[in-house]
Amino acid sequence: MKSSICWRTPISATATRRSARRTAFWCTRSRLYPIATKANGAINVVAPETNFTADVDAILQRVSPRTKLVWLANPNNPTGTYLPFDEVKRLRAGLPPHVLLVLDAAYSDYVSRNDYEIGIELVATSENTVMTHTFSKIHGLASLRIGWMFGPAHIVDAVNRIRGPFNVSTPAMLAAVAAIEDTAHVQMSKAHTEKWRNWLTEEVTKLGLKVTPSVANFILIHFPLEKGKTAADADAFLTKRGLVLRGLTNYGLPHALRMTIGTEEANRLVVEGLRDFTARR
Repeated sequence: MKSSICWRTPISATATRRSARRTAFWCTRSRLYPIATKANGAINVVAPETNFTADVDAILQRVSPRTKLVWLANPNNPTGTYLPFDEVKRLRAGLPPHVLLVLDAAYSDYVSRNDYEIGIELVATSENTVMTHTFSKIHGLASLRIGWMFGPAHIVDAVNRIRGPFNVSTPAMLAAVAAIEDTAHVQMSKAHTEKWRNWLTEEVTKLGLKVTPSVANFILIHFPLEKGKTAADADAFLTKRGLVLRGLTNYGLPHALRMTIGTEEANRLVVEGLRDFTARR
């Protein structure tokens, strides 16, 4: 039997509350997973990426009998990369039955790849996988702090017993229902993102900067290590123009900036700013 639940705070490890247990997560670089893990007395085990993408073999190599939970953000933040569904299924098949696989699908609405699946099928056919989603991204309801989880009834029951009694407000729930019904907004946002993500990737690459291929609503821009041309230098240069990109030092990517896909005007201004930055001597 499968069930779903609306939630506000992260579903911190429902199966990792004893300090002797471990939770393995691949290097999504997210600040959330290690915080949620440590808050429940568990130990973080990080699996390295390959080309800024989750590596199933690296994850499986780090799983031990003490592992209780694996986090997988798919697509990933802040790299924008993703794992094809066949790889996600291979991960699930390779994990011991007692290990809970958490699929974080926050950015799934932006993906248009034929080999991608949000994870509902995997949840529906297993008893140890859950999929989480949020209304903070394509629906634009970040300030309302509302999302949902789909999973086996026994997992949902466990989360229900530890969550706060009033963790989701009535306005948030009503807004979420309206957001689900507003399919035109979702389609418009996805089309806009795809158009300008492709344009930005092409234009930024023309400037001699590397861009990690993304399926999300942002791109990851890599900068040289040469003094005056670093990510920090670019960040300072753009900020003076009122253009704020995301510095990623805290995410283990000190030489890159994350740019969210914005309006046409904002996108063109950033490219213009980067063009002026890279042209400096």
